[in-house]
Amino acid sequence: MKGLVRPLVAEFLGTFGFVFIGAGAVVVDASKGGSLGLTGIALAHAAVLSVMVTATMGISGGHLNPAVTFALWMASKSELPRALWYVVVQLLAAAAAALAVKWLAPSMAGEVASYGVPRIAGDVTLSRAVLIEAVLTLFLVSAVFGTAVSAQAPKVGGFGIGIVLLSDILVGGPLTGAAMNPARAFGPALVGNDWHGHAAYWIGPTFGAAVAAILWAKILLPADEKRETGKGKRET
Repeated sequence: MKGLVRPLVAEFLGTFGFVFIGAGAVVVDASKGGSLGLTGIALAHAAVLSVMVTATMGISGGHLNPAVTFALWMASKSELPRALWYVVVQLLAAAAAALAVKWLAPSMAGEVASYGVPRIAGDVTLSRAVLIEAVLTLFLVSAVFGTAVSAQAPKVGGFGIGIVLLSDILVGGPLTGAAMNPARAFGPALVGNDWHGHAAYWIGPTFGAAVAAILWAKILLPADEKRETGKGKRET
């Protein structure tokens, strides 16, 4: 456990920052009559994720997302005990960030926006929402493998991942809220006690992450990386 202190603190900080800015942008948009809009909300999520992943990558691997942690564990880039600790800390950080949004944001807007809970559109069924979240997460986790895990990855820090997140939110935001991250959905849902369609934000990202992990571990990673176990480039 002693060797996990720095990575866990980094995961807490990074996830807290991501959820606070992301959920906060949703609440601010509600309080200002939609002044940020979809593009502004997407840019807020993408910018903070890019910076937080880059800032924590050398310490914890910059997962900041249970789906990413799950994918890296599936690809043998993380050991199970470490992965479990990461997920626990990510969920705690998300809850703390949502509480901070509740305390600091305008109360009426916070209640209306359920403190940034992602929402499934009225014309989207739960099963379709699961599939949408799965596809969006497949792209996001593929960006993680392709820009941060692989030895052939370009040296772009977390910014390639942030760009994919931006694109995913622009497309999927009006449909499911485009969480792609169980922690991003969990924190605001817990604080706002709004669990509508919450299962989609666990099932979809987990399935999409699993598909990405198999695709990269079995086919797309360089041959000498496919059989690596334990710590990967995204984990220190």
